[in-house]
Amino acid sequence: MADEKTRTSGEVPRPEPKGPILPTTNPDAPQPQSPKPAIHPAFYVAVWISLSSSVILFNKWILDTLEFRYPVILTTYHLTFATVATQLMARYTTLLDGRKSVKMTGRVYLRAIVPIGIFFSLSLICGNLTYLYLSVAFIQMIKATTPVAVLLSSWAMGLAPPNLKQLLNVSAIVIGVMIASFGEIKFVWIGFLYQLGGLMFEAIRLNLVQALLSSAEYKMDPLVSLYYFAPICAAMNGVVALAWEVPKVSMSEVYHVGLFTFFLNGLCAFMLNVSVVFLIGKTSAVIMTLCGVLKDVMLVVASMLIWGTPVSGLQAFGYTIALGGMIYYKLGFDALKGYAGEAGRQWAEFGAARPALRKIVVIVAAVLFVFILFGGLAPTYAPDYDPTQYLSGAAEKFGVSS
Repeated sequence: MADEKTRTSGEVPRPEPKGPILPTTNPDAPQPQSPKPAIHPAFYVAVWISLSSSVILFNKWILDTLEFRYPVILTTYHLTFATVATQLMARYTTLLDGRKSVKMTGRVYLRAIVPIGIFFSLSLICGNLTYLYLSVAFIQMIKATTPVAVLLSSWAMGLAPPNLKQLLNVSAIVIGVMIASFGEIKFVWIGFLYQLGGLMFEAIRLNLVQALLSSAEYKMDPLVSLYYFAPICAAMNGVVALAWEVPKVSMSEVYHVGLFTFFLNGLCAFMLNVSVVFLIGKTSAVIMTLCGVLKDVMLVVASMLIWGTPVSGLQAFGYTIALGGMIYYKLGFDALKGYAGEAGRQWAEFGAARPALRKIVVIVAAVLFVFILFGGLAPTYAPDYDPTQYLSGAAEKFGVSS
């Protein structure tokens, strides 16, 4: 008879470890760090708006308020500052590493970079000359026609076929600026012509840049562009300044502004280009368009507060039309329709949640609109009326010495 097999349990007692127990994790290994909070895009937008506005107001203050009436010298200084700064950044930072992917040759530099630099210099010279004659508020109103100048110059240069629909889309901008020009109290023709020339030179430059960047071999951000454009622009402006303004300027005028003031002015202008590099990719084209409109409106208000620039109701009305036309041209009808629908929905929800506050907002907006409309557009009755002469005549009749 076969021996009966007995089954034993599978649980076999494990021997006790003879050595020290090793830890399952390495305490000395670097622990994964939580990702750093990213900077909100609103910060980049705020920095760009602040620097862009500061450069315009700073230039106006130096050229007009401090009476340093040498815009070509100031422009040459800005470009020289940018040349030195970009060369140092290319050597000691990585912000200009994008230039290594640009296939720049002497032939390309002469045929593409130099013409762009010429029109860049002309636009800067005309733009700074305008500050000697026109207010910052009116200059910003004229600048609203930049899309029109770019469109017309692209047709003239053969870069785009003429399009009647596009022309009708930008017509509102032209009409608005014309109304604002009629309402300008301190209109100076020479300043107006300088600004129009600056706009046209800038439009040609933008079209040349677009043609250059259409090739993948020459893709470059604004800072790399400045690295290539600044030296030639500084040299050209320097030649113009030597022949036009250097013989007239004195060191006492330079010291009146202050060397540290000039340094801050150049630094502010250069940091504006740096801020644009960081801003690219952080926001959409829609946000950039709306922020540009906000910046222009803020500059108009700043000009009114700092220099007491009078802005008539007719100007405000025309500028509003121009800004509306610019937004429509850049965004298009479908995008505006979508944003308007979303805004209407948000406004309805706000009214349902806080009806009393909504009524207050409507009343304040209506009162402000009526005040601006009738305060600026209403005719000025008896503009030459001077009550002192009538008071003096009455005093003489009564034998009272005034």
